[in-house]
Amino acid sequence: MRTPRRAAAVLAAVALLAAACGGGDTADDTATDDATTDGTATDDPATDDADATDTDAAGDEATEDHAAAGDAEPLTVYSGRSEELVGEVLAGFEEQTGIPLDVRYGDTAELAATILNEGEASPADVYFGQDAGALGALQAEGRFAALPDDLVELVEPAFSSTTGEWVGVTGRVRVLAYNTETLTEDEVPDSVLELTDPAWSGRVSWAPTNGSFQAFVTAMRVTEGEDVTREWLEGMLANDVQVFENNASQVEAVGRGEVDVALVNHYYLLRFTAEDPDFPVANKYLPGDIGGLVNVAGVGVLDSSDQPVEAEQFVAYLLSDDVQHYFGTETNEREFPAVEGVEATDLPTVEELDPPAIDLSDLEDLQGTLALLQETGALE
Repeated sequence: MRTPRRAAAVLAAVALLAAACGGGDTADDTATDDATTDGTATDDPATDDADATDTDAAGDEATEDHAAAGDAEPLTVYSGRSEELVGEVLAGFEEQTGIPLDVRYGDTAELAATILNEGEASPADVYFGQDAGALGALQAEGRFAALPDDLVELVEPAFSSTTGEWVGVTGRVRVLAYNTETLTEDEVPDSVLELTDPAWSGRVSWAPTNGSFQAFVTAMRVTEGEDVTREWLEGMLANDVQVFENNASQVEAVGRGEVDVALVNHYYLLRFTAEDPDFPVANKYLPGDIGGLVNVAGVGVLDSSDQPVEAEQFVAYLLSDDVQHYFGTETNEREFPAVEGVEATDLPTVEELDPPAIDLSDLEDLQGTLALLQETGALE
């Protein structure tokens, strides 16, 4: 049973996450200036001819049902993913199913807090968020309905809630981006825990105000414990870690030789290499290490939705081969498809990534992470 005190604590954590993400550099890491009418900000693909799956067939059935029913009631989606990134994808859902969408774009954390504030009266049918912590906060408050097993089983277990209340749509993995003119891959540490070695003094960068960095620190707290995480943060600071505002500026600095290694998400480098294939930076993946955390964009159906069937059709559509293939191959910011068997262009498989064993819903305690970052001096 939910209590007012617990709900307030979760709301505080999500609100802190929203405030902290202001140091990010893409729609997937921060709020932007394009605010909605209530003050929430916009965040950071379409289909092609991939083979049909059971979810595609389900979408065809929905098209027939709604055509027979005439004008359909709009399905309300709260999307923490930007219109720039997913607008074409969502338009494809409307075309395929005949179900109109009423999409409210905004910051992932702020939209989660809005749903908790709105309670059972929330107009949202679906929450499409870009961060497992916000998804976990909603799950902790019992705001998601259980998804059908046939949908949950489509997704890589590492990409979803262990309870089946939300599923990942795509994944983003933490990496060490390094300068290829000064380092070989073998010279780059296999674990982020090694970066406190004096040999790396002044050579490594991070962006502590960035939401994806904070999710990584939260995961370290969950898997390694509070003491190890505190020791690592203090060790990095003592080792003269270089502080940047966001991930893109870190990768750019690595390319210029200002730092040798940066803690970032995998896809930032892809933007630079898309423009310059000879850009002197490469990603080192960290199989089995907490530094190789896979965070997700995920989706869940609200327990208060009055259109659960249509909402599940929306989830099925996002997990279809067409959409999964698009995210993994058609964009410069290629993400890891969450559906088993769908691979991304020039990216490792999930098996090769070997991400740390963690229930992503456990990343909800951003409040504790922000407190630790402030106590150690990583955040002012």
